[in-house]
Amino acid sequence: MNKMTQMTKRLLVLFAALASATVLAACNSPTATNTEEPATEQASEPTEPIAVTEAPEVEPASEAVATDNTDTTATPTATEAEGENIVAIASGDSTFSTLVAAINAADLAEVLSGEGPYTVFAPTDEAFAALPEGTVEDLLKPENKDKLVQILKYHVVPAKVLSTEIQPGAVETVEGEALEISVNPDTNEVLVNNGKVIKTDIVGSNGVIHAVDTVMMPADPVMMPGEEQ
Repeated sequence: MNKMTQMTKRLLVLFAALASATVLAACNSPTATNTEEPATEQASEPTEPIAVTEAPEVEPASEAVATDNTDTTATPTATEAEGENIVAIASGDSTFSTLVAAINAADLAEVLSGEGPYTVFAPTDEAFAALPEGTVEDLLKPENKDKLVQILKYHVVPAKVLSTEIQPGAVETVEGEALEISVNPDTNEVLVNNGKVIKTDIVGSNGVIHAVDTVMMPADPVMMPGEEQ
């Protein structure tokens, strides 16, 4: 009997130990679930404000680019140039800087800025540079103004003649003498006396300019001081 009683006691102790282990395991399981939930909440919280603050910053940058592009549409220069007279056009073209200086020295700027119409066979700077050394300097002197006026007027026709309207033959100038115009049938080059027209139809409000590569001299020019007849 004593042996049975001892075995029974041992079994009861074993059952009691197993029961307490089960209770402890059950108590520990909710703490594991509690630690996982706050971890997921902390990870999701910072993502919301980042998405909200970045989205509106892109809009002002694109608006500034669009504004810059609309400001670059300013090209009315060709329309404005059409209202300029032939002296103003020549003054704005570096090709005719010597011619403009001669026009001013001869006091013809006001005349050639008038109503017109005029056709100017305008010598380029290279054409003036091809004259004998010292010629341009002498022509620009006040004492040689009459000769300069005569030479410049010899390049002006008192009518507006576009390149499509040029015909071979003699055409009277403002100076009084005629220019002889010819057209090369092979190349269609226009020659004025011995000068070649190298650029045509520079149109102004009171006429047209045709650039030539030669300074034409009247047949009977006014003599400069010191020249022999």
